[in-house]
Amino acid sequence: MPETFHAFTGIREVADQFDGFVLDVWGVIHDGVRLYPGVVDTLERLAAAGKRMVMLTNAPRRADAIARAMAGMGVPARFLGAIMSSGEATHEALARRPDGWYASLGRRCLHIGPARDRNLFDGLDLARVETAEAADFILNTGPWRDEETVADYEPILAAGAARGLKMICANPDLEVIRGGVRIICAGALALRYDALGGPVRWLGKPHADIYAFCFDRLGIADHARIVAIGDSLRTDIAGAAAAGLASIVVTGGIHAEEFAAFRGGPADPAKVAGACRREGLEPIGHVARFVW
Repeated sequence: MPETFHAFTGIREVADQFDGFVLDVWGVIHDGVRLYPGVVDTLERLAAAGKRMVMLTNAPRRADAIARAMAGMGVPARFLGAIMSSGEATHEALARRPDGWYASLGRRCLHIGPARDRNLFDGLDLARVETAEAADFILNTGPWRDEETVADYEPILAAGAARGLKMICANPDLEVIRGGVRIICAGALALRYDALGGPVRWLGKPHADIYAFCFDRLGIADHARIVAIGDSLRTDIAGAAAAGLASIVVTGGIHAEEFAAFRGGPADPAKVAGACRREGLEPIGHVARFVW
């Protein structure tokens, strides 16, 4: 760990060090149901200080759908113009077919995921099918129902892998906490598909490519003046490292139990440092919540 690994009490302690902020959404801004206390105040204060912000999420939906959902939770509209999602990146990749992997996919798509993610198909020349046997490729945005497990998908994943169907994973997260309940994400299904021998292309954190969209929106040439703030070591903090960014861990999110950060309170610094060390990650510090 760096010698300057700090236990911050709020974002005000680092605001002067950075010009741009890449903010995770789920686990930092909201818990999937409601905003965390102090979020809007913190956004307001950063904006008043002239800071540039982009919200980067592994949500497998288009940016406009995410903006509408966040507006419904109470995020002011002026903060919703700079959202980049793995769903937006997926839509762009399917529309542009930027390389041979995408060009070879075909049109018949088996969508594994809930109906709320179907805006990914808007404007695309694709035909949705219901089985792996009828598909040219698989688009994985997560479980059909929140209560399901990876084991529930074994038959369909095995069928797809046996045919060598390519899978796009439009959310590399393994799990998320919605309203206090832990739910598997598309990444957990993709890991199993990979283990079965199925080819997978991942879109989202921790893969560095998606940060290029953030840099375009921030318009800050010196990336040393940009910090990423997120709650997941595997995606947010590892992704920041892959993109060459400083990072701060929000301990009250996905790792709250591991970090002993109960009820959004301060974490055990030794537990946070130990977990980062095991993952080979070097964030500059940690904070309980995204508060000023």
